[in-house]
Amino acid sequence: MPRIHVLEKQVAELIAAGEVVERPSAVIKELVENSVDAGATVITVEIRRGGVTYMRVTDNGCGISAEDVPVAFLRHATSKVSGQEDLDAIGTLGFRGEALASISAVSHVELFTRAEGQEVGVRYACGGDEEPLLTEAGCPQGTTIVVRDLFFNTPARMKFLKKDVTEGNSVAGILDKLAMSHPEISIRFIRDGREQLHSPGDNKLSSAVYAVCGKEFSSTLIPVDYLLGHVKVHGFISTPAGCRPNRSMQNFFINGRFIRSRTAMAALEEAYKGSVMAGKFPACVLHMQVACEAVDVNVHPAKLEVRFVNERPIFDAVYHGVRSALNAGDRPKIMELKKPSPYAPVLEKKEQLTLDKPGSSNQPLFLHDSGAQKPKEPELPKVIKQALDTVPKPVFKPNQPNLDTAPPQKAVPKPALVQESKLVMTQMPEPEKPPEEKPRQIVSDFSSRILGEAFGTYIIVEYSKDQLMFIDKHAAHERLLYERLKASRSGCEAQALLEPVTVNLDMEEYTAVIAHEQELSRAGFEVSDFGAGTVLVRTAPMLLDGQDAALAVMEIAGYLASFKTEITTEHMDWVYHNVACRAAIKAGDHTSRQELISLAVKLEHNPQVRYCPHGRPVYILLGRREIEKQFGRV
Repeated sequence: MPRIHVLEKQVAELIAAGEVVERPSAVIKELVENSVDAGATVITVEIRRGGVTYMRVTDNGCGISAEDVPVAFLRHATSKVSGQEDLDAIGTLGFRGEALASISAVSHVELFTRAEGQEVGVRYACGGDEEPLLTEAGCPQGTTIVVRDLFFNTPARMKFLKKDVTEGNSVAGILDKLAMSHPEISIRFIRDGREQLHSPGDNKLSSAVYAVCGKEFSSTLIPVDYLLGHVKVHGFISTPAGCRPNRSMQNFFINGRFIRSRTAMAALEEAYKGSVMAGKFPACVLHMQVACEAVDVNVHPAKLEVRFVNERPIFDAVYHGVRSALNAGDRPKIMELKKPSPYAPVLEKKEQLTLDKPGSSNQPLFLHDSGAQKPKEPELPKVIKQALDTVPKPVFKPNQPNLDTAPPQKAVPKPALVQESKLVMTQMPEPEKPPEEKPRQIVSDFSSRILGEAFGTYIIVEYSKDQLMFIDKHAAHERLLYERLKASRSGCEAQALLEPVTVNLDMEEYTAVIAHEQELSRAGFEVSDFGAGTVLVRTAPMLLDGQDAALAVMEIAGYLASFKTEITTEHMDWVYHNVACRAAIKAGDHTSRQELISLAVKLEHNPQVRYCPHGRPVYILLGRREIEKQFGRV
């Protein structure tokens, strides 16, 4: 039987370091968080080879006094927590007192620091099992920590590190989050001698987002500023059109700390429901301010996961804040037309076509002269010229007047067709024109003009003197019905079916439907248990035909069976989506002009309707200038 013994200090520190120091980015995270807690306004980070061989973090914070420097490298030594009661309201990024001890256990560390009010700084060197060295040194106020040869004494850990590029990207991600969490701090990141990030530190979140994410991303963001109870939410969210195929750009911060929160993520995506297409996810940079005692950050050594005393206020604040911002800041989609190339009929690919000539190699079809403004026209091959010469020339007939010389005569009807060569073809009698239909009187409260319908799907509206609007009639009708159902407190109006419809379901769907009879009743479906995985549908919403009732219940049952979200503000949303989609006008259906006008009027009176419940745009705008570009008018 093996004996129990106490591990040596060095072995215990190596084991403990594994919880804090996993890779170079973990080291950078701990060091820059200490700089933030020290009150720094400028932080510079430099790494080489992904941080494996060299890392340096410099700040202009308060510094460390000479007598406290050796103590700072002891395990569980910290200036941020002094008693048990402090753990109930942690307001700093660091508090465990394990970072410096863990880092020095697996690398060579060199520290330069000078505290405020001291004339001389100190240099402290340690690492592994080496004897620490403390000497005086001249240095500016603040702290500089240099970490070299990470995992030099734990080669097993070294084998699990990824390529230098991957480790460097991980460090960059940490600093991106820090720059957006603290826009009042200027963050400078130097990677292998090249500056990769430099945030301005002007205390403007928009500037930090611009520095981190770039112009294209930041130009499409919508500002959020919302207060609900004791929770404040501010930051930026992406437009529905700017949503991404994954959640990588969802950034949540709680009291200046980057976190991963399922509650905030669920609230964000719930607020976008009905505005984004399936498979797309919104992006955000959202800061949440709550009382420190309402959140517990002492959950994991990495401090990325937190627990809330009550998650409901967080969910509601994020949901309503994002929803309000979408309603106020989202704009309709503008159609942009690309100007066609003058060589589009000839150039089928991006590269120039070539023309084969007998006895010579391939030469470019268009030869550009450096001094010419326009390309030369291509010369036709000899064979084509001969073929064109054999075409008989058109001859004027004596009984047909020449339009260039003949005087105008009132009795002579206009020719049916005149070609560019000014030949007059055989005159055809003009068909009798049907009596012009007088334009119908548009509803007086509709400020636009309906031009017609295209492809049985899109309503064309002259929205203003400078814009055309194309409305997807199915998407518009679906969203209007959905909003009507959602606003009705009594739910959908139901109609009794002549004969109950039986719907066979699997056991999960069957159990879910029976458990949600009340919600289905609000949606207009009266469902009763028929046993053995079968339900009877006795009523259906007035908006639906009877034949759609069974299919609708099947889809709703499948949704309810897979419904995983525990926290949701609108539990009936998806059911209303289904009913509205089935009841709406379908693309290709014949629609009278009066119905088109009615739909356009309702859409104009509901400006917040911009997307169907599935996230597709209800309408897009085409500017007059874009059209005139195509005709060369501008």
